[in-house]
Amino acid sequence: MTVKTTLDRRSFLKASALAGGGLMLSFSWLAGCQQPSPSDTETDALALPDEWFELNSYIKIGANGVVTLMSPNPEFGSNVKTSLPMILADELDVDWQHVVVQQADFFPERFDRQFTGGSQGIRQGWTPLRTAGATARMMLVQAAAQHWNVPAGEITTKAGELQHAKSGRKAGYGELASLAATLPVPEEVPVKAVKDFSIIGTSRKNVEGKNIVTGQPLFGLDYYQEGMLIAMIAHPPAFGMKVKSVDAAKAKAMPGIRDVFTFQTLPDDYERNGFDTTTFTELIAIVGNSTWEVMQAKKALQVEWEAADDQEVIVNGRRGKESVVIPGGLESTAGHKIRMAEMAKKSSEVLRKDGDPEAAFRKAAKVIERTYNAPYLAHNCMEPVNCFAHVTDNQAVLYGPIQAPEFIMQALSACLNMPRKNIQINLARMGGGFGQRAYGHHLVEAAVISQHVQAPVKMVYSREDDMTYGIYRPTYTATYRAGLDENNNLIAFHVKGGGIPEHPVAANRFPAGAVDNYLAEGWKLDSNITIGAFRAPRSNFIGGAEQSFLDEVAELAGKDPIAFRLELLERAKNNPVGTDNDYDPARYAGVLTLVREKSQWEDYTGEAHRGVAAYFCHNTYVAQVLELVMQNNQPVVQNVVAAVDCGIVVNPDAATNMGEGGIVDGIGNALFGEMTFEDGVPTKQNFDRYRLIRQKEAPKNIEIHFVQNEEAPTGLGEPLFPPIFAALANALYKAKGTRYYNQPFRDGDQWLG
Repeated sequence: MTVKTTLDRRSFLKASALAGGGLMLSFSWLAGCQQPSPSDTETDALALPDEWFELNSYIKIGANGVVTLMSPNPEFGSNVKTSLPMILADELDVDWQHVVVQQADFFPERFDRQFTGGSQGIRQGWTPLRTAGATARMMLVQAAAQHWNVPAGEITTKAGELQHAKSGRKAGYGELASLAATLPVPEEVPVKAVKDFSIIGTSRKNVEGKNIVTGQPLFGLDYYQEGMLIAMIAHPPAFGMKVKSVDAAKAKAMPGIRDVFTFQTLPDDYERNGFDTTTFTELIAIVGNSTWEVMQAKKALQVEWEAADDQEVIVNGRRGKESVVIPGGLESTAGHKIRMAEMAKKSSEVLRKDGDPEAAFRKAAKVIERTYNAPYLAHNCMEPVNCFAHVTDNQAVLYGPIQAPEFIMQALSACLNMPRKNIQINLARMGGGFGQRAYGHHLVEAAVISQHVQAPVKMVYSREDDMTYGIYRPTYTATYRAGLDENNNLIAFHVKGGGIPEHPVAANRFPAGAVDNYLAEGWKLDSNITIGAFRAPRSNFIGGAEQSFLDEVAELAGKDPIAFRLELLERAKNNPVGTDNDYDPARYAGVLTLVREKSQWEDYTGEAHRGVAAYFCHNTYVAQVLELVMQNNQPVVQNVVAAVDCGIVVNPDAATNMGEGGIVDGIGNALFGEMTFEDGVPTKQNFDRYRLIRQKEAPKNIEIHFVQNEEAPTGLGEPLFPPIFAALANALYKAKGTRYYNQPFRDGDQWLG
């Protein structure tokens, strides 16, 4: 197979000689990406220093044969910093021991888009990295052919060495890199067949592993600069409130305190983008010499708060420019439940309709209806929000954890009154992200504070600040109905989902396409409580609700739950309804078949109670069987067997680790995760009340089996998270005889129904 080295005007490969010898090959990071983000724009890369060509991301081959990949994607634990270079190294045919990986900082003038999220890192990097590696390898072969005066077709490569068998000549890549740099970049290059991969598909240890376990300063909280001050912020104690007045005299008089002041994070007339998500635009900054001194001064502040009015803001997001009203008022969880129940009874937006669902329900022999609910969730990253900033008259340098630096540049520029080209964001390794750090308000806060005090500043949130500031997973509800005929065939299916402030329904996912009469509806309610992406957005609720409901429908039909799903997928494969179904029924059925085999579903003789679920999201198919026993009225998850079709698995160890993390995280959130509000105040402000899963509550064993195929790889950070909610709920039903419709499934020692 060959690939074009120039796919379009944003996809290019260029070579240049580096100072001191060697080859640098630059390439477009997004070349060949499928389904680009709506925010992706057709822009040309700008010039870099003279010794480099224009690029978005690049590889370098040094004269000593060492290969360096500058990785633009921020790293927050998904191990892209290891797996992405593996793709490059395999096509380049280099010794993995000779690969060095460096984190690229954010440079608006150099990079088109730097974003970690949506389980897209490997999927988006697959084609450009393979192309870059294969092109460099071909140029090295051509250089060797020219140097040795032999046909290029007679030269082979292996582990960073060029070989000409007929003459016995050999040379390392580094020896011919400078000559290769003078050759034209070929218009197309062959890439390896899957069977010829030598690094892809093998397990490689995290390139940062040693630095992490030995405590090297990789994270924002580790950062230190001489003369640096410490800052913290105070925000309103409740959503729907704002600052009225501040008496900071006592705080300012305390030891080590440099300044206390109020500031705005967004100008009044600012037009937001889709990631400028923040409720509290006026904050109080406390700046001093040390964290302890600043924390004590913060406690001494005397602040009067007042109710905030309705606020209208302009947001230029995925749906284009629109006016959004942020309502005033103090909201409570009890009020949310009332509003959502009322809204669920009203007519909603029709998202998809196949056949005549109303008529099908009228003639159905059996009809089942169930409603599922889920609360707000806090992200609770291990590393609290933080950012270093040093802003001078004509430059801003920031260092901190951020998933999407490009999306906060607009706000930084507006708040600092500084052109983007003068703002540099250096990317720290993140101690967790889960979607929260796609929202960069903390960078703006640190930068504005630094500009005000005219000194370098490290801003740090307390855990309470972090947990009460917002960017929560929304609260959702969904009502499902299913109709069966006299032969227990599914003839009608209806899902109506809503939430605050968005609905969770994915209208074109399974079982859409497998039922003649299908209806999907959605609705939403406004709120001043800020929400944002949370691991597997929307799917993290609707996947569990859907799969719990399908289990109950299968029981009503008197069918095995796996066989019931496979029956529907067979229909979707052979005689699909509609043309917009967003899943491949054969691959979906494949993971169900594999998990049935690996879990010994049909031949199981153990005493554990078992639940099954399957889901497709983020381009990946997952099926899971969870086994648990009850001990002292507490569930003990003994085993989880998962089957995953994510295409080619680049790094099996890393893939398994991500899958295990998603499963443990999902079980914990299903059992315990919940954020509630009373008069706008988050009621759980630290881990004494916000319950997380503990080690002893994690599954005793997890098995993850990957479907072996040659499909291009997809994502793994999110897809194993949604279905585990349902696998757990379905197993609990087998154990206790009770269906679980409300998350979390328990509150302390109290089991919920």
